[in-house]
Amino acid sequence: MTAPEPYTLTVRREFVAQHYLTVPDPGPVEGEPHSHVFTAEVAFAGPELDEYGYLVDIDAVEERLDALETRYRDTLLNDLPEFDGQNPSVERFAAAFGDRLADDLTDPNPTTLTVRLWEDDLAWASHERKL
Repeated sequence: MTAPEPYTLTVRREFVAQHYLTVPDPGPVEGEPHSHVFTAEVAFAGPELDEYGYLVDIDAVEERLDALETRYRDTLLNDLPEFDGQNPSVERFAAAFGDRLADDLTDPNPTTLTVRLWEDDLAWASHERKL
């Protein structure tokens, strides 16, 4: 087992999005389009800081989260290409959110990205990837 990275920076963002589940017998509410308040917590981890003492520039992370919020806010997740033919579970949403965030990342210091995505305040799923 590897030791955790010594530095972590986490930024949080909240937005409302809709989905419906495409599993057999999803339940009376879950099978119909419905809304959730999602809270995305994105954590960057890495072994060292840059010359200014930053792991990641928080303003740059905020800009990336602005773009992701714009993409997902008030959107039916089922209609997006990242969920084409897939059940838009909170687990898959956490992975898709992280995919888009990692694609835009240019900071060299973080080596790991973890996305924890809360569905309302009842449950969360996370997805971790190496950068």
